[in-house]
Amino acid sequence: MPASIQIFAGKAAFAHVQKNGLQAADIALIPAAAGGPKGLILQGLDQWLFGEWLAAAPRQRTLIGASIGAWRMAAASCANPVAAFQRLADLYCEQQYPEKPPAALVTQEISQLLQGFIGGYEDEIVTNPLQHLQILTNRGRGLLTSPTTATQAKAGFASAALTNLLSRDALARHIERVVIGNRAGASAWLEKPFDHFKTHLCDLNTDNLAPALLASGTLPLVMEPVRQIPGAPAGTYWDGGMIDYHLALPYERIQSGADKCDAGLVLYPHFTDRIIPGWLDKALPWRRAGKGRHRSWVDNVIMISPSAEFVRQLPRSKLPDRQDFFHYGLNHALRIQQWKIAIAESARMRDDLAAFIAQPDMSQVRLLNH
Repeated sequence: MPASIQIFAGKAAFAHVQKNGLQAADIALIPAAAGGPKGLILQGLDQWLFGEWLAAAPRQRTLIGASIGAWRMAAASCANPVAAFQRLADLYCEQQYPEKPPAALVTQEISQLLQGFIGGYEDEIVTNPLQHLQILTNRGRGLLTSPTTATQAKAGFASAALTNLLSRDALARHIERVVIGNRAGASAWLEKPFDHFKTHLCDLNTDNLAPALLASGTLPLVMEPVRQIPGAPAGTYWDGGMIDYHLALPYERIQSGADKCDAGLVLYPHFTDRIIPGWLDKALPWRRAGKGRHRSWVDNVIMISPSAEFVRQLPRSKLPDRQDFFHYGLNHALRIQQWKIAIAESARMRDDLAAFIAQPDMSQVRLLNH
């Protein structure tokens, strides 16, 4: 097994790669998980995948993400994805906050980050003829429809957390899914209901790109909610990871899509070896994609994630994460330095995946839905 990566595949994907190898032309969809700074560890992989490997086999592809995953897929949709991923990582690392920053300040900082990231690139992201970007956001219902104070929002999310503990399906009473993207990349597999969450599909344009990306990464209670997204249903918007943390979606529909552009495999660069459905499911080990009634959803998925050995060699033997803001406190320079060291190490993941593609060894691949 390559030292830096783990490779997982659903049953159909395993059989396909065993017979045909892993070919860029076969990749129809790339999901990208929420997870804040953890997503930075994929930069070397992202730059190579979108800047070289996938670019050498152009075809229409759906790119779908939540929170930092949506930001990564926006970078992939730029005319120069290598530069865009670098821009995103640099701006993300440079975030600096005082102790206990108010929600308004965090929202302002993230808004400025996004402006620096996509400002001037909106049109090429939205009109990319091959990369069809889909941004996942969540719209509040019930107590979360339009909270006017932090206390009301806390009550709404406390109620949602309790409901989710009892039943993920019942969480649909509190939030619903809004997908803002290129409809050509979503219509064939997301329009038909696949879970209990109501799903709205809205067209992405240059006017709503920035607010959609902001909403997708709006951490509940840490940031102010987004009150309106042009072209989307009126309401209050929160982090897309609340419902779709690691994007447990019906990917099997891709391989049987009526549109030939939808037929193919799902390549999932991920920062962990688990697909956790919603943010509130993190502490619930029985909630994992690839198991139970939705086992077939990941049949055509190939997932690449860092190995435990790779993670042990990173600063503090861990991926960058939001807790680092508290660990390093006001020592911003040290946190930024440590994050950039981790990001640089991601080149090893790139090299190991490229080696596997050049000479596939199926003994390195574990079944994702076993």
